[in-house]
Amino acid sequence: MKTAAIFSDNMVLQRGMNVRVFGSCSGGEKSISVRIPELNISAEASIYDDRWEAVLPALPQYDSCTLEVCSGAIKKIFRNVAVGEVWLAGGQSNMEYELHNDKNGAEELKNSSSENVRFYYTPKCAMNGEELLRSEAASRWESASEENSVAWSAVGWYFAKELSRKLGCVVGVVGCNWGGTSASAWVPREVLAGNAKLRVYTDEYDLATAGKSDEEMIAEYDEYTRYQADWDRRAAECYAADPDICWADLQEKCGVNRYPGPPGIKNPMRPCGLFDTMVSRVCPYTVRGVLWYQGESDDHRPEVYYELMSELIKCWRNIWHSDELAFLIVQLPMFRYREDPDTKRWAYIREAQMKLFRTVKNTGIAVALDCGEFNNIHPTDKSVVGHRLYLQAMSEVYGLMERSETMPPMFGSYEVRRGDTMIVHLSNHCGGLCGNDGLTDGFELAGEDGIFFPAEEVEILGNQIHIRSKQVKHPRNVRFKWTNYAEVRLFGSNGIPVAPFRTDGFPPEKTD
Repeated sequence: MKTAAIFSDNMVLQRGMNVRVFGSCSGGEKSISVRIPELNISAEASIYDDRWEAVLPALPQYDSCTLEVCSGAIKKIFRNVAVGEVWLAGGQSNMEYELHNDKNGAEELKNSSSENVRFYYTPKCAMNGEELLRSEAASRWESASEENSVAWSAVGWYFAKELSRKLGCVVGVVGCNWGGTSASAWVPREVLAGNAKLRVYTDEYDLATAGKSDEEMIAEYDEYTRYQADWDRRAAECYAADPDICWADLQEKCGVNRYPGPPGIKNPMRPCGLFDTMVSRVCPYTVRGVLWYQGESDDHRPEVYYELMSELIKCWRNIWHSDELAFLIVQLPMFRYREDPDTKRWAYIREAQMKLFRTVKNTGIAVALDCGEFNNIHPTDKSVVGHRLYLQAMSEVYGLMERSETMPPMFGSYEVRRGDTMIVHLSNHCGGLCGNDGLTDGFELAGEDGIFFPAEEVEILGNQIHIRSKQVKHPRNVRFKWTNYAEVRLFGSNGIPVAPFRTDGFPPEKTD
């Protein structure tokens, strides 16, 4: 009898909910029981061939107790177990971004041991096998300290620290993220292959790997790994000599950058791969919800991102046995590389993320438009993102704040008045707007021809924004901050930027 790797000393169990304790077994076990003696709570496990699972009744908050798992004469005891709030931090590199790299990371680490935050990092292995089992055996929950917290998710840290202080309980974060990943990596194959809009992910992968044996795919990826490590070394030398070197010149000096490598069973970016090696290893560990910061690597297919994330949320709620599982989504900030054209693909991803909030129950939207950095896809200050996720939890999950405190001003409706004036009605007006300097920046109007021109006059009257342009005599559509990158100047009185929007509904251009 074994418990799943996520169960260890110092773990955090979710308070106020049924808690699932689970693992694997040889098949010879007749009974497995789980109990928390300090709380006088116990449960008998159901055994299914090589897997077992027990469901404990809702637990009260508790700072330190023991969890015992028994099978006959075998007893496993986990110590210093807390019962508090548990959240999973999912996504790609901006969620993975480590606390020691954060702008304020050194100071946060210095004072971290005083915070009631604990962390479990789901082992990052691209393939099932011995390496994954060794990594899981070495994994464990850790309490916050200057040494332990170095590689924790900075976003997860800021969120959990603030939540713990507010709720007065231990907060646990399950890190389950990998830089550069599409959302397609985090769902099982049947989700993609069974959906006509999403099948392109598995079809593309199958075509690229057709006729290749597992050994060939592994050898290809290992060769790529050696090549890329050498390329990264040469690139670091070039950047050290010339920090502003352009991408074309860098590749001319260092050779072609082959990231993300050949498709295959060892490439972590492959569709469905990290669902198998990471998500399935920690579910259904009971959590209050999911913090999700991802979308950058899906900007090549923005037209299906809403569908992809809708299916991911539905799938995760199913495997976690929770229709109410909260998903708090970070809306992508402003970003563009210096040499890239403004494709507006990030604008479409942001739109899909807002649509998820508006249409999928128990979701939140942390608008982070102002948290980006030009030419840097990894902004160094994660404190604002963590705080905005915390605000979403306060209003959308715990009901401890009003939306006027936690939400941005958002598009509500529009009308055309006097023929030449587009009027946008904002919802969640938040008591007014701030930052009128450069107010016209970001508003655009279009007539029936669908060609957008910058606004020349913008007037704020209560929850209304009146917009005019001499180049558009008869406006039909309006959009705001519909771009990959721009300066952000317009905020609600609560300090959250006005969320980007558009009224035209034109689909994004397909890139395949």
